[in-house]
Amino acid sequence: MISAATVKELRERSGAGIMECRNALEQASGNMDKALEILREQGLAKAEKRAGRAASQGMVESYIHGGRIGAMVEVNCETDFVGRTDDFRALAHDIAMQVAATSPLYLAEDDIPAGEQVDPKEVCLLLQPFIKDPSKTVKDLVNEIVSKTGENVQVRRFARFELGGD
Repeated sequence: MISAATVKELRERSGAGIMECRNALEQASGNMDKALEILREQGLAKAEKRAGRAASQGMVESYIHGGRIGAMVEVNCETDFVGRTDDFRALAHDIAMQVAATSPLYLAEDDIPAGEQVDPKEVCLLLQPFIKDPSKTVKDLVNEIVSKTGENVQVRRFARFELGGD
């Protein structure tokens, strides 16, 4: 039997719904780490299903670091309701900070020109390890919001500026 306290703890750690957490814990025989992995896999599956839906709402977020480096990102979702949530705003802010800190060249691996010899995990924003938690990629952060909101969420574009840069 899975206790309500265990379900609540998993829900707080994952952001998933009560029934999803309960089912994941049952599948994992009460093991919290296994349940988290099950929820993560389910979130990826949901994200793939939603990827084709139109995402024309959202926000443009900026981040300025010390007056010398600035970044802007456009993050889109399906509805303006989700675009105004604290989780969505935090995602956009974190991605803007990521752009300022890591100076990615491309959004995704598909954007790298043919023949260019670069490490996609270094130059592609979505493949980079997240600066606040290197165990996750930026794409993982986006997928977490997809599973929380139930909407297609996409990083559309970004720009980075550095004082005296090109």
